[in-house]
Amino acid sequence: MIKSFNGVCNRLGNFVSKFQNQSRLLSFRIQTQTKTMSTERGPFVYPDVNRLSNVEDEYFGQKISDPYRWLEKADSDETARFVEEQNRISSKYIQSCQYRDRIIERLTDLFEYPRYGCPYRRGDNYFMEMNTGLQNQSVLYIMRGSSDAKPEIFFDPNSLSEDGTVSLSPYICAFSDDGKWWSYGLQKSGSDWSSIRIRNVDTGKDLDEELIKVKFSNISWTKDNKGFFYSYFPDRNDQCDGQETTECTFQKLYYHRLNQPQSSDILIYETPDHPRYRFKTCVSDCGNYLHLFINHSCEYNLWYYHQFSDPKNPKIDGRLEFEPIITEYESDYHYITNDGPIHYIHTNHHAPKFHVIKIDLSNESTRLESNWIDLIKEHSKDVLDSIQVVRNNILVCHYLSDVVSRIELRKLSDGSLIKNISIPVGTVSAITAKRKHDELFFLFTSFLVPSSSYHLKFTATTDDNGDISQDEPKCFRESVPKNFDPTKFVTKQIFYESKDGTRVPMFIVHKNGLEMNGNHPCLLYGYGGFNIPVQPYFSVARLIPLDNMNCVFALANIRGGGEYGEQWHDDGKLLLKQNCFNDFIAAAEYLVKEKYTSPKRIIIQGGSNGGLLVAAVSNQRPDLFGCTICHVGVLDMLRYHKFTIGHAWISEYGSPDDNDNGEKHYRNLISYSPLHTIPTMVDHYPATLLLTADHDDRVVPLHSFKFISELQYRLGKRLPSIPLMIRIDTKAGHGFGKPTKKIIEEVADIYSFILNSLSLDYVD
Repeated sequence: MIKSFNGVCNRLGNFVSKFQNQSRLLSFRIQTQTKTMSTERGPFVYPDVNRLSNVEDEYFGQKISDPYRWLEKADSDETARFVEEQNRISSKYIQSCQYRDRIIERLTDLFEYPRYGCPYRRGDNYFMEMNTGLQNQSVLYIMRGSSDAKPEIFFDPNSLSEDGTVSLSPYICAFSDDGKWWSYGLQKSGSDWSSIRIRNVDTGKDLDEELIKVKFSNISWTKDNKGFFYSYFPDRNDQCDGQETTECTFQKLYYHRLNQPQSSDILIYETPDHPRYRFKTCVSDCGNYLHLFINHSCEYNLWYYHQFSDPKNPKIDGRLEFEPIITEYESDYHYITNDGPIHYIHTNHHAPKFHVIKIDLSNESTRLESNWIDLIKEHSKDVLDSIQVVRNNILVCHYLSDVVSRIELRKLSDGSLIKNISIPVGTVSAITAKRKHDELFFLFTSFLVPSSSYHLKFTATTDDNGDISQDEPKCFRESVPKNFDPTKFVTKQIFYESKDGTRVPMFIVHKNGLEMNGNHPCLLYGYGGFNIPVQPYFSVARLIPLDNMNCVFALANIRGGGEYGEQWHDDGKLLLKQNCFNDFIAAAEYLVKEKYTSPKRIIIQGGSNGGLLVAAVSNQRPDLFGCTICHVGVLDMLRYHKFTIGHAWISEYGSPDDNDNGEKHYRNLISYSPLHTIPTMVDHYPATLLLTADHDDRVVPLHSFKFISELQYRLGKRLPSIPLMIRIDTKAGHGFGKPTKKIIEEVADIYSFILNSLSLDYVD
């Protein structure tokens, strides 16, 4: 799914906006170091982690012990000692890899090439992120007055910290309508918490005010360019640095005026009876409407609006009155644009693959669903992933067709097709456009094509009859890694059958001419959750397993994701979550059957919800996998909803605390919860490396702490030659904003762990 700069809603599971979601997949976070020492190949002796015998919960007549609950206290001295002891073991093993120095050198060389984000226009200026190669954070550049102007540094986050752990928030960032002010969020150490600053675009100077305690918010400027709406947690008095585990509740919507302290901000909306509600706003293109979208989970939203009498001088001096449009959580609704009261909405209401509807907000009667007009009908197969408007009357429609991107241009007036934009097979990971502008940019990538930006400038006039049929996108910035030859590799998409006969797509990448004899290692990646599709994407880090380890790479697009719309998602969530695991297991079985690899050489990798995936299938089919790399996984399925934003995932997993279906969900969750389903009477279990970080306040590290403790307790002595380890990073979070130096170190550590554990060779 593409990253929309005009979007009003983002998912909170492993949430992406999808390009951000891809960027965390992008670098198989992997790390490495020095000499092989056979003494480090086992048998392994693990710390004697304290097991409490008196901690248990009762669920529907069944008592479940929780001996490592003390590890939920992230700031205790005991937990600090646990982290130190576990890191000592994993670091020693990883650094014993004889290839580690060579991998770090190779990664450093691979990363050293210019990488570009998707350009966008705000006011008369153009902006673009760029990383020259080894910069810890990408730098935001400005091209003043023209996209062809020389880029100047506008904002460099690398100047804010020596170690690169201060980064721009991927979601909290917006320009005023006239392009003269920029409000932006800063995150520290990968935490979701942000502070907002405001910069004058002409002078490059920041205003004095700083807005704190901001999380899960967006920014919407009023058309008078004097202030913006944002959401924060004003009543939160405890820790707000990413190391806390308490729930995030009682978010409130505020309006901030320029040159005023946060204490003077105006409370616009709150829901004291619904402490888990979160707010996103969108000021309409005309400025007359403030749209309020309310989430309480990671799917579906309520929709209200307020109408200003004068968009150039909106009256905002207290709480605003909102008119309801959608008052039940039943679908997703996203604002596209409007012509007066006629609003164009991107929704999956009665359309699992999404469509575009017109709604007249003139009065209560015209707002009724019976008066909605279907402007762009749901496609029979393809998912209408995102939609934007450009050049006043052109809809830019991004579709997923069997997991690859295609772009259509359609008329806003009647939804009719104007033309298809010609793009190669791959992924459009971002599109930027504004209705008042006559141009758009998009970012394209695939497994063998690094992210490059394209510019489409419309030459015709802005009336419906203007001919744009000859207008084609031109490459704006091309990313070219050093010494990368795409002709050395081949990529294909296949379809395989899952356990219940469902046809599941999978991408496979490997060296050209690689003999399929079943002897090659295979890195199998999956996610399968939160309606998020995982599309083809380029990663220089992936060149190491492909080029230096003769590895096959496979990406299984299992159910639970958004590859085929809401039904594909529904078939892999809640009581049907086992379908995700069955799909992933079937992918591995296909790769073995077709002689791409063999069970003991399959490496499985996933992060967040994907961490749950790889841990669950490791427990269910330990015979099928040789190595498991589990990033920031959701691993305690009975208590996940009690920490930070975990309650928002109840719509995905279910909860034993559900008033109506708690027992059903409990029986389902306990059947696959990685912490509770570790097999004991087995002769093999995949070598396992868990990765987490001390500032991950999305999936808190206690999941990984408890799971590795239970894993070592259950299998450490039975299988002493199998490494069962955890790598706990510091000053890092769920993955967003991770500095390049940390990425290279982490990627190197993972590959070193794999090479050691599977006794693989590294060939320069």
